[in-house]
Amino acid sequence: MNKILSLALVLVMVLSLAACGGKTAAPAETAAAAPAAEAPATEAPAADAPAAAADVKLGFIFLHDENSTYDLNFMNGAKEACAALGLTEDQYIFRTNIPEGQECYDAACELADAGCNIIFADSFGHEDYLIQAAMEFPEVQFCHATGTKAHTQGLSNYHNAFAAIYEGRYLAGVAAGLKLNEMIEAGQFTAEEAKMGYVGAFTYAEVVSGYTSFYLGAKSVCPSVTMDVTFTGSWYDETAEKEGANKLIAGGAKLVSQHADSMGAPTACETAGVPNVSYNGSTVAACPNTFIVSSRINWAPYYEYVVKCVQNGEAIAADWTGTIATGSVVLTDINEQAAAAGTADKVAEVKADIESGKLHVFDTTTFTVSGDNVTPTMTVDANGNVTSYMADVDTDPAYTGDTEVVENGYFNESAKRSAPYFDLKIDGITLLDTAF
Repeated sequence: MNKILSLALVLVMVLSLAACGGKTAAPAETAAAAPAAEAPATEAPAADAPAAAADVKLGFIFLHDENSTYDLNFMNGAKEACAALGLTEDQYIFRTNIPEGQECYDAACELADAGCNIIFADSFGHEDYLIQAAMEFPEVQFCHATGTKAHTQGLSNYHNAFAAIYEGRYLAGVAAGLKLNEMIEAGQFTAEEAKMGYVGAFTYAEVVSGYTSFYLGAKSVCPSVTMDVTFTGSWYDETAEKEGANKLIAGGAKLVSQHADSMGAPTACETAGVPNVSYNGSTVAACPNTFIVSSRINWAPYYEYVVKCVQNGEAIAADWTGTIATGSVVLTDINEQAAAAGTADKVAEVKADIESGKLHVFDTTTFTVSGDNVTPTMTVDANGNVTSYMADVDTDPAYTGDTEVVENGYFNESAKRSAPYFDLKIDGITLLDTAF
């Protein structure tokens, strides 16, 4: 998902719009941002002394700028949170186009020296450099999106956050499956030809978790669906993403989705007249005939949560996972011009089932793993259903499986740490390349 994935983050985004993991202009949402709410989390050590509201200053580090839908989504969330908290423009600083290298450490130190007492970074590769800065500035709180090390690092001023975006991708998958059904019923192709395509950045777990949940959502309403996945090796490469989408379409994909951050795939779909499910924002303005829906993480609830913790002198969770219930996982409005009839009602029904706990996205009875994809870290029954899996939760260089994550009949994603760790290769999904 890797291709697969990369990520990282938090409060430096509070006041500017600029576009990691997949990632257009701010869309209308079907779920409004909820006030900062508690989410499943691993508690961190006690926080430092409380900071008065007037003393809070936020710094944001973004991998790209507003041209990246991924970074723009963080920026929009930061602005929304700052406005809700009543923070003024001199209480936050944005740093854009910060690579996943020493430049991140330098930016973090500059923000700390500029008086920021909360610093957020938004890309996976920022993590080690943010940790380095956290050790140097113990009085500053550092928050990172998509990272994996906070729960084992043991720093009271370093934190990871993510959201159960797999829930949103599953819902988007339901919309995709309904569109496939509509096209099958219209005689455009047969049920056996119901193939989707997916453009991923890296083969990281984040990307794998995303494309798998999207596929399972589609499969829940269109049982015959299969999916091809291609990777670009970059979070933001418009040319590679467009080429990837065109390759998938040439290979028979009747609908395309993505976990990459440019308009490459959506515009390729609009040109080809192929339905598209985008990520991190609506593309309806540029793709009115093919855009169906998009899921995204709403970062505003997390930003608000962190600021209030600092203001109240409360500990910030080492790992924080937002959900649909916290307003952290949202969908754009459905484009009725491209979506199948009845999509909004069906998506609302499934969303309610997820919120109530009636439906688990990675219910192990809904997918199988076979052949070489059965690894020594998993147990599979006679039907190919996974009954046990040791996931790499406590990150190490060898990616050793260390934590049982199959519980009560489902793969319990983002419960043991906030960043995704679902990396199973399930039946029905074909990886066209695995170089990244």
